[in-house]
Amino acid sequence: MIAIFAPFQIQAAPDAIITEFRDDEILTRLPNTATEIFRETDSPKEAGDRLQMLITQARASGDPRYLGYAQTLINRWPEEQLTHRLRVLRATLRQSLHQFDSARADLEQVISSSSDNQQRIQARLTLANLELVQGRYTEAGRHCQALQSAYPGLIAKSCLASVQARTSDPQKAYRNLAQQLAKSTGRQQADSTSRLWTEGTLGDIAAQAGLSEAELHWRRVLQASPSDLYTRAQLADWLLEQDQLERVLTLTHGFEAVDTLAVIRAIAMKRMGHPGSDELNRRLRQRFEEARWRGTLLHARDVARFQLDVENQPHDALRQAIENWESQREPLDTRLLLRSAQTSGDRPQYQRVSEWLSQQGQSDARFPEFKQ
Repeated sequence: MIAIFAPFQIQAAPDAIITEFRDDEILTRLPNTATEIFRETDSPKEAGDRLQMLITQARASGDPRYLGYAQTLINRWPEEQLTHRLRVLRATLRQSLHQFDSARADLEQVISSSSDNQQRIQARLTLANLELVQGRYTEAGRHCQALQSAYPGLIAKSCLASVQARTSDPQKAYRNLAQQLAKSTGRQQADSTSRLWTEGTLGDIAAQAGLSEAELHWRRVLQASPSDLYTRAQLADWLLEQDQLERVLTLTHGFEAVDTLAVIRAIAMKRMGHPGSDELNRRLRQRFEEARWRGTLLHARDVARFQLDVENQPHDALRQAIENWESQREPLDTRLLLRSAQTSGDRPQYQRVSEWLSQQGQSDARFPEFKQ
């Protein structure tokens, strides 16, 4: 089950809004799993299996409909009938929907009251990731330490390395974790999930430290799991920063329905003067407008980046980037806010974020001050 958790949820576009249609016209087709999902069940295990499958499908496809199905499924269960497993899964879903406070409450309840060690471990790991996403590093470190005691191994070490990278020394965190992975692989002690989790973490830390090894680690993850959209987006962003635009197009080809990857692709196309640029930009504008209309715009980061790097609307981008950063403080969120503030000439906003970074002890080779 550990493999379903990710630092953030990549979203794909829902179908376009249709306002004129015949009475007998098919507007869209639900995934084949939909009828099974909506079938009633009194079994917590069966409900948990379905919920876990939906979260996995959402992560692998980027299709937000699976999150909607999962929400419908879990909402059927009264609060007093939730098992600890269902509560952990609900927290994972809530995190994907950016309902961070309610996700945290679910996880803390499992940690404090469950006698099931496996569910407490899952809750610890999920909560540590949530705190990392929100930039609450003291809390994240505490949960990583507890995870190390309850479930020692590469995943706990990756957790601790992530905290170290974002609060002190990313290069040292990278070296230590790379050594741990080499030792574990040499002794055949780690399962494939733990190794891939560690490779992905090493890629993230290497990118923060400005190390070229980032690409190698992400490539290893994608070779084993091509549907890992988070890793694909991280690598595409890295290649974009290296101005390897043709490779960005290759990596994002066929993933235009996934917002994050489509925006990265649009930026690369604009820089290249690609003939398909105008059409992709038109679709993205329509997509984001429809998401606002639906009230389902989960990722202000993607909109802000599109406004900043494609539409040349730095002030609009800054507003979105600020809203995004208030709840998500991953390095990519921070970089986007710094860049938006810098381009908009908003010195106070730039200074506010810089002071927060200084308080955390965080540096990143991708931040604007290292690009000047």
